[in-house]
Amino acid sequence: MKESIRYLNNAKEILKKVPIEGRVYTDVKPVREAFGTAYLAILEAINEYLITKHGLIKKELPKSVDAYRDALHKYMAIRNGKLMREFEMLYDTLHIAGYYRGLLYDVDVVKEALKAAKLFIEKVK
Repeated sequence: MKESIRYLNNAKEILKKVPIEGRVYTDVKPVREAFGTAYLAILEAINEYLITKHGLIKKELPKSVDAYRDALHKYMAIRNGKLMREFEMLYDTLHIAGYYRGLLYDVDVVKEALKAAKLFIEKVK
């Protein structure tokens, strides 16, 4: 899970440079970038799992969110049914609300989202 942790650490590094006023990040652009990077960390964790545990090659890895859902269902949900719900929550939080729409900029909310991403990565190991 080295690559996924690297991505997650990159997201945290991006946030360290963003000015904070009160409990809010004042520049939303780098916060969005950090959310996008954290979401990629989730996808990398799934990719690493599929390669190391199931022998998939890069060409066979999922290429869309629906393909990731299918892979989770096929290879991972059997041992942990909560993983699908966590993936959906992280997709909505990190990718949609955080990156795509830029709706999340409260410092505590951002930190909690990154903690949830780290927990997901640890479960995928």
